[in-house]
Amino acid sequence: MGGAVLLDMHHETSTEIAVQLDRPGLQSAMPLNTVAIVTEGLVRTFDSVRAVDGVDLSIPRGEIYGFLGPNGAGKSTTVLMLCTLLAPTEGRALVAGFDVATEPGEVRLRIGAALQDVALDPKQTGSELLRLQGRLYGLSRRDVNLRVAELSDLLDLGPFLDRLIGTYSGGMKRRLDLAAALIHNPEILFLDEPTTGLDPVSRLQVWSEVRRLNQDMGMTILLTTQYLEEADELAHRVGIIDHGQIVAEGTPSDLKRSVGSDVIIARVEGDSDRVKAVVAPVPGVSGVEAHGDELIISSDNGSATISPVAVALAAAEVVVRNLTLRTPTLDDVFLELTGTRIERQETEEDPS
Repeated sequence: MGGAVLLDMHHETSTEIAVQLDRPGLQSAMPLNTVAIVTEGLVRTFDSVRAVDGVDLSIPRGEIYGFLGPNGAGKSTTVLMLCTLLAPTEGRALVAGFDVATEPGEVRLRIGAALQDVALDPKQTGSELLRLQGRLYGLSRRDVNLRVAELSDLLDLGPFLDRLIGTYSGGMKRRLDLAAALIHNPEILFLDEPTTGLDPVSRLQVWSEVRRLNQDMGMTILLTTQYLEEADELAHRVGIIDHGQIVAEGTPSDLKRSVGSDVIIARVEGDSDRVKAVVAPVPGVSGVEAHGDELIISSDNGSATISPVAVALAAAEVVVRNLTLRTPTLDDVFLELTGTRIERQETEEDPS
């Protein structure tokens, strides 16, 4: 079984599903018939661990929404609930207009999901997997043949479909898993860490395919990632999640502007916290954060401020290993909001 959600029921003709107006409790700032995913107070606990802690989302149709955060932040747990693979402990969620808790079958017919762990049968061929997936969704043999041909062209799978999956590279397995999630032409696609472990070339190929699905087919895509560049490149809007809560949401450019126009990074010898006071009074410095041996210095005009910062550090006899100037990244947004970097929990896993 691939990463896509499978059903043991017949596929029904997909129609445009509007969020029904008689569902109390869920509110959205957008007209309800334009919303693909909406949640209110979504919570999931594992024993005493609150993995998802009151998540509110409102994602319009046709948007690529990036869920950005470190491992263990609650991204995958949220996706599992929205895919109906995990029941919410509290709160509600509608996906494609249907309640994930009370109408899971209706949700599954309208979504595709390529989850974090690719689980493909190495003794099947790619073609066999896709045809099985299509039949499990109730597609006719003719429709399955058409979809396999379309996806083969879309994802450049043609030369590989008749080979055993066990011979595929990691990048090819990701692309096949994505094809399996798309076999029934879903309205909404969930991609959970789709490029984890891929080489740079395969990662760029996946990015290109995600953009094409959104632009050419109008597909709504919820993408979870811990890669800053991935969220920056693909997402129309980003939700930054930490300890199960969304701590910021907006376009990547708006989020980056919120931390100032420029960032100066000073890597010093020893604990940087003791030298914060040296650079804080420097003209042009709007904020200073100390993390380990790094000083993160915010400035509205970094090119004019970096020299006075260097002079101040030298005057205080601070040993500087390097001094760099760059524009803000989404990691700077995360750092400002939480006091830590996204990379801090790379070895941790979601409790789910």
